Amino acid sequence: MPRLRSAALLVLGTLFALPASAQAPDAIPARYREVANRIIAAAQADSMGAWHRIAELSDRFGHRLSGSAALEEAIDWTAATMTRDGLSNVHKERVMVPHWVRGEESLELVAPRRQRLPMLGLGGSIGTPAEGITAEVMVVASFDELKARASEAKGKIVLYDAEWRDYGYNGAFRRVGAIEAAKAGAVASLARSAGPYSMRTPHTGSMSYDSTVTRIPHASVTAEDAMMMRRMINRGDTVRVTLRMGATTRPDAQSHNVMGELRGSAKPDEVVVMGGHID
Repeated sequence: MPRLRSAALLVLGTLFALPASAQAPDAIPARYREVANRIIAAAQADSMGAWHRIAELSDRFGHRLSGSAALEEAIDWTAATMTRDGLSNVHKERVMVPHWVRGEESLELVAPRRQRLPMLGLGGSIGTPAEGITAEVMVVASFDELKARASEAKGKIVLYDAEWRDYGYNGAFRRVGAIEAAKAGAVASLARSAGPYSMRTPHTGSMSYDSTVTRIPHASVTAEDAMMMRRMINRGDTVRVTLRMGATTRPDAQSHNVMGELRGSAKPDEVVVMGGHID
């Protein structure tokens, strides 16, 4: 079945690789619809296999930040698993990767009451001073609102509380939120988790800096806590938090890409390349 699932992905990738302008209307889908439907049905009939595989990866190795020992252990497991699945020419290729270490971190609401809040530092963020950063929170729903209220942001922690639209839109607050907040004079920034629902779980990922703008710490908070802080502020409360992050960026570390092949029977010399995250 692993071969069949991989074949499904390879065939479907081939079907949709050509731009619409290069093919007659519905020509490719119509030609391959029957075989594609058979492949999709076979893959869906064994969906638990894929679930168990990703569950084992997550359960056994936990987080797999680039540069970490957990990632390298997961890479070795992936190579061994691909070999057991019957892929040919399975091998690792060396590559240098960023090595960011999260360290100890916390976020505490200190006014109008005290409460620890779940958070995750965003990948690549700088840390805070050892004593943390304690400041008033300013909540905005968009970059446009931040620009319109930039005079209010100096010395504060900007919280992006954007309702879910889609990953591209909401992910921007994670990726460049620190840059825009720093331009307005903020001392740190927080981004509401990017997702349509939550179980008080912060969502992490990478973020970026601009060399022309002061770097400030940047972290993710849950949707529930972002909405709570907005409600408090809307009622007239002053919301203050203490953010502590021990994040550091170390020299690039050596890691590996894992490569393997599923050779076709009809056209073994033609190649469809697919890739995915292990980290």
